[in-house]
Amino acid sequence: QVQLVESGGGLVQAGGSLKLSCAAFGSSLSINTMGWYRQAPGKQRELVASVTRSGGTNYVDSVKGRFTISRDNAKSTVSLQMNSLKPEDTAVFYCDAEVILSSFQSRLYWGQGTQVTVSS
Repeated sequence: QVQLVESGGGLVQAGGSLKLSCAAFGSSLSINTMGWYRQAPGKQRELVASVTRSGGTNYVDSVKGRFTISRDNAKSTVSLQMNSLKPEDTAVFYCDAEVILSSFQSRLYWGQGTQVTVSS
């Protein structure tokens, strides 16, 4: 069983910063891509940023230059440093991890979500 535990959400003023962290727990974890999604009220969940095991990153256009994703493979953790936050960044943020189960099979796991609220 794999569990993802997130931390770091909260309330911040526009222009401020927050850092989200997510740790994956399980035995003999082998993780491919890890990422952060967000879901604002009334909107679909969207990918914010992702990072491959080798360190390749991908960002949604709206956060480029403001957010930075990073991971520690040895600790099975992924972080999201969020700077210059805007009210439109307000959402529940979820981390995900693609866990490799075998040579032919992988499975996505999700964290429970952490609220990020940016006041104007």
